[in-house]
Parts: sequence; C-alpha cells; structure tokens
Amino acid sequence: MQWHSAAQFFAMGGYAPYVWGSFGLCAVAMLAEPLLLRRRHRQVEDSLRRRRAAEGAPAPTRWSASRLEGTR
Repeated sequence: MQWHSAAQFFAMGGYAPYVWGSFGLCAVAMLAEPLLLRRRHRQVEDSLRRRRAAEGAPAPTRWSASRLEGTR
C-alpha cells in the first residue's frame, strides 16, 4: 500500500483505531509485564523470609554463598 502523506499513513485506510489501538495495548502489556513480575518476585521473597523467620531459621543475606551456588 502506498501513502502520499503522513496523515494517510496514520489513518491506515480507515482502520487506524484498530491498528493503533492494537499497537498501544501491546506496548502497555510489554511495559506492565516486567513491572508486575518484579512486584510478584518481591512478594515471594518476602513470603519466604517470613516463613523462615517463623521457623526460626536465620535469614540469608541477599548475596549469600548458598544462593549463588544454587544450594538450599
């Protein structure tokens, strides 16, 4: 398809709301996903810390050797 102006390009032959709406929703999802994942990761870490504290186990440091080696 050929467009003779930027206005024609952005109008997308009358389908602009669908095309640009789809791009917008995709962009919002791509921005929200890492933020939501980071939030969930912190919630899980906090939950594990609380569980360890309730069991009386010492809380590991953020960069403890056991975590870096992959052992429990």
